[in-house]
Amino acid sequence: MNAQRKAVNNNCLGWAARDPSGILSPYEFSRRDVGDEDVRIRITHCGICYADILWTRNKTGHTKYPIVPGHEIVGVVEEVGTNVNGIKVGDRLGVGTFVNSCRDCEYCEEKLENHCSKGAVHTFDAVDVDGSITKGGYSTFIVVDHRYCHRIPENYPLESAAPLLCAGITVYTPMIRHKMNQPGKSLGVIGLGGLGHLAVKFGKAFGLKVTVFSTSINKKEEALSLLGADKFVVSSDEEEMKALAGSLDFIIDTASGNHPFDPYMKVLKTGGVLALVGYPGELKLDSLYLLRGMKTISGSATGGTKMRQEMLDFCAANKIYPEIEKVPIQYVNEALERLIKRDVKYRFVIDIENSLK
Repeated sequence: MNAQRKAVNNNCLGWAARDPSGILSPYEFSRRDVGDEDVRIRITHCGICYADILWTRNKTGHTKYPIVPGHEIVGVVEEVGTNVNGIKVGDRLGVGTFVNSCRDCEYCEEKLENHCSKGAVHTFDAVDVDGSITKGGYSTFIVVDHRYCHRIPENYPLESAAPLLCAGITVYTPMIRHKMNQPGKSLGVIGLGGLGHLAVKFGKAFGLKVTVFSTSINKKEEALSLLGADKFVVSSDEEEMKALAGSLDFIIDTASGNHPFDPYMKVLKTGGVLALVGYPGELKLDSLYLLRGMKTISGSATGGTKMRQEMLDFCAANKIYPEIEKVPIQYVNEALERLIKRDVKYRFVIDIENSLK
């Protein structure tokens, strides 16, 4: 497709944090011009991720203020670079946790750009190709190299696609890597938040027997009725946990903060895998549970471009939709506070196109 250009204003309106308080407020800045390999996307929706809290409040220790967060971005193409083929104005695209990589290392060649040897360029708070600092999806539009954009399937709601670009791919990737897309296998899901509820949905779509582990009995009805899990277990109940000993092929741990691992290692089958996708901090367990049962603890974070497109297509084909609460940008500070308190079922999505003007 030849270049499709029109006179555009590079001034972008967003919401940014200026200091470690993390409080966001309106902020105007300039995006770069659309290069030969780029597309410009008018953002319609952006999901809210816990990473937005970590970076805006400088929990990583290297935040560059002012910071515009957001890496679950969806929208509509407004402009297309000269060398971009297969994308046209009006197409619906998504942008996830990174917007560039070296493209030459073994991981980039395998479409695992998130593991780029030279470091993937994050969607916000990173150095972009023009030397500017990347700014995320809490904004009216974004300019991205087309290689790092993902087509949103027709008839799939844009607002539903947003959480898939971080929360969704984060749980989908280790499930595929460990071949947990085979009907009849057994899956355990620790934690029932933004990531956990999508792990349950993927598990049921793959034909798995799904057990949800939670510290709160209050989540039982939704886990079983709304999300379709086969079993719900209160993880602090020793008798319930003991009854599951040696029964699960795979556990995906979405929980953050320190929590015990030995009880979960006991419920894995011989050769079973526990995949960490949350951030539990220090990892402590009795190594005998690994040695005696040939068990594995595996880590995973987000996913590459090939896997993301595969996941989006899978969700569209199987009618998998995240459970979301749509909010205007003016509510974003309250939403972030509620996310800290885990007061969301199950993912906030900002309605950018109708509230940020």
